Amino acid sequence: MPSSPGKPAPVALSFTLPLPPGVNNQYVTAGKRRVLSASAQRFHRDAAKRFAALRLDGAIPAAADAALREAFVGVYLTFFFETPMRRDLDGGLKIALDAIARGLGFDDRAVVDLHLTKRIDPLHPRLEVEVETIADWEFDRAYVLLAPAPNPDSENDDG
Repeated sequence: MPSSPGKPAPVALSFTLPLPPGVNNQYVTAGKRRVLSASAQRFHRDAAKRFAALRLDGAIPAAADAALREAFVGVYLTFFFETPMRRDLDGGLKIALDAIARGLGFDDRAVVDLHLTKRIDPLHPRLEVEVETIADWEFDRAYVLLAPAPNPDSENDDG
């Protein structure tokens, strides 16, 4: 579908990442600090390599990077676990979203639509990802922060 004038064409990307570690395996204590575990660091490295390969193959064009930095974003994650009940669906969400946002160069605060799905694939655990720009997203008007309304009893000082 062609984009309308003044509105950028939507961008949609699909790719697969390794399955991230669960939330209980993402951090370790080093002295008095909490730091990323070896498995979490490995996931971030593997994801960064995957994004580099996708760019090299042309699967992530430069225009997609630019569009993702300027738009609201929808992210759709399908986790393929080895077993049905060992892991929570949301346990890998934060680390996955951080790696995706970093790898694609957008701020994860721009994510306004997020879907998680849990599937089972004992032989090939993985994370399948779809990311799309959402050009027509609007927040509910009740939550839009506006300047205070002018006081009708005060005079206009604009002059």
